[in-house]
Amino acid sequence: MNNELRDIVRNALEEDIKTGDITTEAVIPRELKSISTIIVKENCIVSGLNVAEEIFRQLDGSIKFRYLKKDGEKAVRGDVIAEVMGDARAMLTGERTALNFLQRMTGIATKTGRMVEIARGGGTKILDTRKTTPGLRVLEKYAVRCGGGTNHRMGLYDQVLIKDNHIQVAGITYAVARAKKTGKRIEVEATNIDQVKEALKAGADIIMLDNMKTGEMKKAVSLIGKKAITEISGGVDEKRLKELVEIGADWISVGALTHSVKSVDISMTMRML
Repeated sequence: MNNELRDIVRNALEEDIKTGDITTEAVIPRELKSISTIIVKENCIVSGLNVAEEIFRQLDGSIKFRYLKKDGEKAVRGDVIAEVMGDARAMLTGERTALNFLQRMTGIATKTGRMVEIARGGGTKILDTRKTTPGLRVLEKYAVRCGGGTNHRMGLYDQVLIKDNHIQVAGITYAVARAKKTGKRIEVEATNIDQVKEALKAGADIIMLDNMKTGEMKKAVSLIGKKAITEISGGVDEKRLKELVEIGADWISVGALTHSVKSVDISMTMRML
């Protein structure tokens, strides 16, 4: 992720700074040194400290970034998760960008952690989706891993997923037959039992049970058995998750891990050295 991370940070800083941080440059003397503490204001699972470090290092190559928590570790309200020492101007210029990433990524990790905990013991993995912020997928999927979740396909290039509109145009049997030529694992989205049967007969590796009723999903999982991986998708939230885990599917994919997550409250305080 190193090259992608550098590019993402560079673009984010360019978006915020452009021709310069006019406030900081006007009021903060050059060569002034400071130490900053990054503090969480609610219980969470930390993610994004590596991004924050990269932000400050791009602004001040001599920065010292001290990890007091690691990405993927739990923190409680009031915990200091990192300290940053270096140029005061760099601290002030990078503060908001660093916090924006930390707050969102920690929010994703925290929500993922809650759902993984609910599913624990049921043998079902919690997966993310491609419903990510454009340009930030690699970071948001990293945050899912920090929370104990599993990444689904990273993009259109690494796994075949035959969805409703593919089926509308090509049909399941034809689409699977053509897709086998890619040599990639093939998943088919099914919305009813007839489609499940067709996908199974066609030789799909994974069958997604999309927005089905609970009883129908139980029937589908029983029908598929071990002949394919089963995935539940559509309308998954924390309230419904326990019921869905009991169905016995291999995977449950949750778009809400990334598309509608609440950011965690994190702040940074500074003092001069």
